[in-house]
Amino acid sequence: MDEVSYTRWLNDEQQMVWRSCLAGSAYILTQLDLALRQFDLDINEYEILVRLSENDPHALRMSALARNTYQSRSRLTHTVSRLEKRDLVSRRRAPDDRRGIIAELTEAGMGLLNAAAPVHVESVRRAFIDRVAPEDLRALGRAMAAVLEGLSPDSYAHC
Repeated sequence: MDEVSYTRWLNDEQQMVWRSCLAGSAYILTQLDLALRQFDLDINEYEILVRLSENDPHALRMSALARNTYQSRSRLTHTVSRLEKRDLVSRRRAPDDRRGIIAELTEAGMGLLNAAAPVHVESVRRAFIDRVAPEDLRALGRAMAAVLEGLSPDSYAHC
C-alpha cells in the first residue's frame, strides 16, 4: 500500500480549526510587529529584551536565551547582533566557561523596553486577549500546553 492510504486526513471541523489557528497566529504576530515598529523593534527583538530583563543581572547565556525565545542559535545570533549595533544588548565571554557567550541588556535596552512594554501589552490585548472569551482563553492555554507537553525546548527552538 502507498503512503496516501495511511494519511489521516483532517475532517471539515479540524481543517477549519487548523486554518483559523494559522490565520489567527499570523494576524496576532503582524499586529504585535506593527505596534513595535514605532520603537524600531520586531516581536523577536522585543522578546529578547524581555527575557534578558527578567533575569538578574539582566543577562543570559546565548544558549539559554535561544531556548527561552524559541529561536535557533543562528537566528538568535543575527538578531542579537542587530540589537548590539543599536547598543541595546552587549555580549561578552562567560567568565566560568570561555566558550560560552553572555548576552546582557544595556541601560539603553532597558530604557527602550520600558517605553515599548505598555504599547506591546496594549497590542496583545487588542489583537488577542480582549477578542477571546475568558473560558476560550483558558481552553486555548490548555491546548497550547498540550501541544508543548513532553517536548524539550530544543524541539521548538527552531521556529
